[in-house]
Amino acid sequence: MHPAKATAAAVTTLIGIGAATVAAARYAGAAALNSSPRRPPPGDPGVTVHATAPGRITLTRDLTTLRPGVYGLEGAGADGERVHAVVGPVLEEAPHEAHTVVRRLKRVTRGSLEPGTTVRLTPYVHTGDPGSALGLDFENTDVMGELGALPAWFVPGSRATWVITVHGLDATREHPLNVLAFLHRHRMPVLDLAYRGDAGAPRSPDGLGHLGDSEWRDLDAAIRHAVRHGADRVILYGWSTGAAMALRAATSSSVRHHVSGLVLDSPVLDWEATVRALARARRTPGALLPLVVRAAQGSTGAHGDRLRAAADPDGLRVPALIIHGPGDTVAPWGPSRALAQARPDVVTLHTVPDAAHAAMWNADPAGYEEVLRRFLTPLM
Repeated sequence: MHPAKATAAAVTTLIGIGAATVAAARYAGAAALNSSPRRPPPGDPGVTVHATAPGRITLTRDLTTLRPGVYGLEGAGADGERVHAVVGPVLEEAPHEAHTVVRRLKRVTRGSLEPGTTVRLTPYVHTGDPGSALGLDFENTDVMGELGALPAWFVPGSRATWVITVHGLDATREHPLNVLAFLHRHRMPVLDLAYRGDAGAPRSPDGLGHLGDSEWRDLDAAIRHAVRHGADRVILYGWSTGAAMALRAATSSSVRHHVSGLVLDSPVLDWEATVRALARARRTPGALLPLVVRAAQGSTGAHGDRLRAAADPDGLRVPALIIHGPGDTVAPWGPSRALAQARPDVVTLHTVPDAAHAAMWNADPAGYEEVLRRFLTPLM
């Protein structure tokens, strides 16, 4: 081949490879940020139901089924019907084969757990709304946000300090139901918010999640709603990206003076690390990960500096409880620990070992609620 033609062919090939690489990075970045409610965590293929008996269920033995605590069990039955159950602790004394584990089966709330069914452990212990799931009186209400009406559940209480709960990645407002009964027992009004991209709420203009960088404005609208409806103070309680939203609202909202405390469960404090973790779990080649982060930032406008500024230790003005652990593979635990070490005057860190992302309550419900009680009591 003529040298000039060979050079042109090589350049064309390199351009083609470069374009394909950029396209793959953009696709992976969009996949990491495209929220899908109740989507299985990346890299979680599920486990098999081997047998059931009164109060017991036998599952494939792996790291997820050996975790301590209480979890939802979700899957699809043979007829395609959604299955949901609740499992408790591992029953080590129960007879089982080496490749299985037996857990307490607390209840089956939907469908049938037949042998061979593929299921996965999730943080969702409850399904439905506060009435059907917990027997609590509640109201369906709308919070008016900048993109339109945001549906919310309001559970009334006698105190003037409201709690606004906000879920995180690939979750729904059913997730905060885990702690709703606890908050209700302490007579705290609770506003459980759905925000942009959730079912019944407006879509984000680009259809993507921004890891809290734009969604926090829906939480800002919820604070205004609470104040208009009688709240003297609000406590922002967020999981995952919802915790990032809470931090951003506490530092950037024009009504932040009404915020008296923060509860941050599995907070996303380093959004680039979370994008990398999500992309890596979806088997994105390691060489592409830096491009994935840049592609995610370019496609959404999410700005790492703004997100990091919200977690600046010097910006915290109210007490904050962080509940997190080193087992979280989605939101690194290191930034939570660093924030607590930098501001021990206002930040309390409760470390939960052996807990998956946003499943800190599930790993130890009683211990979690006692820590929550001690933190909230002076703020009530």
